[in-house]
Amino acid sequence: MKKLALDTGWTVSRLQAPSTAPSLPATIPAAVPGNVHLDLLSARLITDPYLDVNEISQDWIGRSAWRYRLAFDWDDHEADRIDLSCLGLDTAARLELNGVLLGETRNMHRSYRFDIREQLKEGRNELIVDFDSAYAHGEAVRSELGSAADIPANYPGPGNLIRKMACNFGWDWGPTVVTSGIWKPIAIESWSKARLSTVRPEITLQGGDGVARLRIEIEWAAEGIDSAALVMSIGGKRSEMRIAQGETHALVECRIDNPQVWWPHGFGGQPLYDLDLHLLGSDGATLDRWQRRVGFRSVRLDTAPDDTGSAFSLVVNDVPVFARGANWIPEDCFLPRVTRQRYRERIAQARDANMNILRVWGGGIYETDAFYDECDAAGIMVWQDFLFACAAYPEDEPVYSEIEAEAREAISRLMPHPSLVLWNGNNENIWGYFDWGWQDVLANRPWGAGYYLDLLPKLVAEIDPTRPYWPGSPYSGSMDIAPNADEHGCKHIWDVWNEVGYETYRNYIPRFCSEFGWQAPPTYATLAASVREKDRAPASPGVLHHQKATSGNDKLLKGLEGWFPTPESFDDWLFVTQLNQARAISVGVDHMRSHRPTCMGTIVWQLNDCWPVTSWAAVDGAGRKKPLWYALRNSYAPHLLTIQPRGNSLSAVAVNDTALFWRVPFTIERFDFSGTLLARHSVWRILCDRFENAEISIPKDVATPGDPEREFLRARLGDAEAWWFFEKDMKLQYPQPRFELEAEQIADEVAVTITAQSFLRDLCLFADRISPNAEVDDMLVNLMPGESKTFHIRGPSKEAWDDADLFSIVRTANQIAHIPGSVVTELATHRPKRIS
Repeated sequence: MKKLALDTGWTVSRLQAPSTAPSLPATIPAAVPGNVHLDLLSARLITDPYLDVNEISQDWIGRSAWRYRLAFDWDDHEADRIDLSCLGLDTAARLELNGVLLGETRNMHRSYRFDIREQLKEGRNELIVDFDSAYAHGEAVRSELGSAADIPANYPGPGNLIRKMACNFGWDWGPTVVTSGIWKPIAIESWSKARLSTVRPEITLQGGDGVARLRIEIEWAAEGIDSAALVMSIGGKRSEMRIAQGETHALVECRIDNPQVWWPHGFGGQPLYDLDLHLLGSDGATLDRWQRRVGFRSVRLDTAPDDTGSAFSLVVNDVPVFARGANWIPEDCFLPRVTRQRYRERIAQARDANMNILRVWGGGIYETDAFYDECDAAGIMVWQDFLFACAAYPEDEPVYSEIEAEAREAISRLMPHPSLVLWNGNNENIWGYFDWGWQDVLANRPWGAGYYLDLLPKLVAEIDPTRPYWPGSPYSGSMDIAPNADEHGCKHIWDVWNEVGYETYRNYIPRFCSEFGWQAPPTYATLAASVREKDRAPASPGVLHHQKATSGNDKLLKGLEGWFPTPESFDDWLFVTQLNQARAISVGVDHMRSHRPTCMGTIVWQLNDCWPVTSWAAVDGAGRKKPLWYALRNSYAPHLLTIQPRGNSLSAVAVNDTALFWRVPFTIERFDFSGTLLARHSVWRILCDRFENAEISIPKDVATPGDPEREFLRARLGDAEAWWFFEKDMKLQYPQPRFELEAEQIADEVAVTITAQSFLRDLCLFADRISPNAEVDDMLVNLMPGESKTFHIRGPSKEAWDDADLFSIVRTANQIAHIPGSVVTELATHRPKRIS
């Protein structure tokens, strides 16, 4: 097979537009893969859509129709077949070659192939790809569906009627930037005799053997061609079989003795094997080739009934794994900008935060192969949603057939990846049907249940029988049980954040929590680069435009009630809301991990952002870590020690998520804020077995404060540490923060050592306030008087540190618990000591 990439020489022009659209040149240079927004941006015909409120003035782009045109030369390869292969067209496209219609497409999430042998000519050719506006396409589908389209959706736009990335139409963390274009590679493929149409690898463990079984579909160019051969090799083993001309299905298998086994991060290594399949002609020449890197492992979903209800636990290589992770949304609204390096950086951030799973959320896309490759290499398990989110979906044509074709392709494409451990039918749609008033609106019209409960489980069983399927998130396992029940299946917790404080997390003990979150603004550097207002404020137009949640800023302030005063300065608002986000999620994760094995997973909403925005993310739209990231790294530590309410008392809970037993001394002490020891309890050695919890009762004389506003608990178990405060911050009589600070250059880092002269809570250094590319290695540190902590800052020089404004860089909870809008003046007397 020969391939000619069609990746240069394209132009784009506008075919139709709203009357309010600005004028444009007749043709504009276009990048392929790419999209219209990026082409307009490259041609300097629009400004950055992420900047200020530009999104509003660029709405016309998504409401316009566009033409991509390519002139190219062709020399006849004398192949039996010549195909135009389109891996991704966004979304409703019409393709012509030399004035002849090739076909029409209506699905962003699948590929298309057209036989162009008859339309190609020697010399100059012209390919045209016309894209209808997604809104116009949505209206056309609505007309085709009739009353079947009158179904609920939580967000504007036709995202539930057409097969396009739903969050393109806006979400409560994303802008409305409705894209069009050739977003994945497009190429001419020439081939003769036969080609590999589909290869579905089933990579499993059977006893001590690794089994690689390939189910293969073959396309023949014409009748009367000689037989062919399939040759498979993996791990030094080889398997070959002959296939007769015209046979379209084949099965090839190899067995590997005692293979190296792929494990999730923290459980073992991630060995990958090269899997190679050749399709050979009768003369031994290679007609086609398929290559992937695969890993041997087994996975199942344990949903067995028990005394509580029924389990929801991922079991990898026969080991129940507590899932520690986050939800993944599209990394950018403009998908062609997301490079392999960007995936690698983001997945490394997940791994470095002690995560072992990412859930690819159903309002986005089936990610590119690079994403899953990086998860394979990092040991990050993938929970993959099918692409349905927060809406009812019609089950009539023309939607049903597109969904089936899309799902078949997605399942087959993603099968090679050992990181993929679960297929999930939808995001929140079953919940919506039962609890969001949909049934009154639907009036018995189909709403998607046929996909989640019938079509998709059948397709997974047929195509990918090695992986489990679950109908929805949340879902209890039965349509007769409330979909968001604690006792069964997976749960979403959203009354916390939307309605109540984060202490409410402790009211729930779910079997698995696949969504819960708390908002905060992005880092200062990200906000400053995207909102250029002179006087930024939480409710200033630019800042508020980068907050998409309904009443989001109001909820940020409501969530502070009792904990912190309403901040009066922008800097204090930024810090205290980020701190509160980190606190909230730590409370939720620590609580749920303390209830293992009843609860066997927490997937936080969310890891990443698609643009600079106030959101639930731990890593903002520029890739910078918010304080939440550091809190997650602590709460997801393989060895966690946490103090939790148990009945009318407190207990320390040791959580051992490693493959070795944990046997270390335990100490818990009660102090006042001056550092005076008031009570102490020690245990010579606590034994916490692998993959288990150990609950340690705290004696009443230690757990009971004399003055809850001035006292706290500190527990230690080996290197793990836990703190407990008896009141919320506004009631705590913190001392004013006093400390000494010194900095020195060490190689390419600035090492900043802070020595506490008073108790310091949640000590943070915001390195991005020194330089946008600076990053600190730790945050949210508690220090007793006399204790020191050295922070390592990558990026800035020592001179930049010395020139920086410490008032905005060094922050503690002490500074803002009582005095709105202030940073205590004592900080001014503790400038960095210069080290020669």
